[in-house]
Amino acid sequence: MSSLSLAVRDSSTMLRRNLLHARRYPSLTLNLLLTPIVLLLLFVYIFGDVMSAGMGGGGADRSEYIAYVVPGILMMTIGGAVVGTAVSVSNDMTEGIIARFRTMAIHRGSVLIGHVVGSVLQSVAGVVLVGAVAVAIGFRSTDATALEWLAAFGLMALVALALTWIAVGVGLVSPNAEAAGNNAMPLIVLPLISSAFVPVDAMPGWFQPIAQYQPFTPAIETLRGLLLGSGIGHNGWLAVAWCLALTALGYFWSKTVFDRDPK
Repeated sequence: MSSLSLAVRDSSTMLRRNLLHARRYPSLTLNLLLTPIVLLLLFVYIFGDVMSAGMGGGGADRSEYIAYVVPGILMMTIGGAVVGTAVSVSNDMTEGIIARFRTMAIHRGSVLIGHVVGSVLQSVAGVVLVGAVAVAIGFRSTDATALEWLAAFGLMALVALALTWIAVGVGLVSPNAEAAGNNAMPLIVLPLISSAFVPVDAMPGWFQPIAQYQPFTPAIETLRGLLLGSGIGHNGWLAVAWCLALTALGYFWSKTVFDRDPK
């Protein structure tokens, strides 16, 4: 059997292991998914009229704000889902299972690949769940073509891949699961200070660069353009560039830490 076949086989085994863990212990995943759903309902039904009136400068239109806020909530869902990956990786590192894997004749990178692929699949499932809630409360994307929907799912999968590799690195360097969860919190906080809930132009001038020059804002604006037909401009290539850069950073960081001989 070739080395590529061994890598695929062992990675598939590790993927199955991680998916079984997620199925047997769903509380962490459900808790992470509950946050974007609660925020969606909160901003739509409590703040929706006020936010839409303030953004449009006219009368309140909750349906218009639903269309605006859903793409941001979907990106926040991905950010929240990968926090569970950081916790899971940290658990593997601190509970001794990684040390056991190191003594077995398996492909060395299959452990990380299993975590990454499993996390991306869970992130996509979370996006579908939150998207279904959004549709149930009135979100519609009637102008998006099949190609734009495909591009939107591709973008969200790419964001999930990039953030997952960063989360894996966080989990590897964290001393325990609690620290891993805390260290990965920026992946949840950054969408809150992006254009997810209000346009960047509506923020204070000193704060606008913080919201503008971070990875979530171009990704959210690109997703918003694909689903709602608004202008994307330079946000498309910025989002892809951020994703590729974070993926490369997370991959090499994780590989370097994981390949170190344990003390």
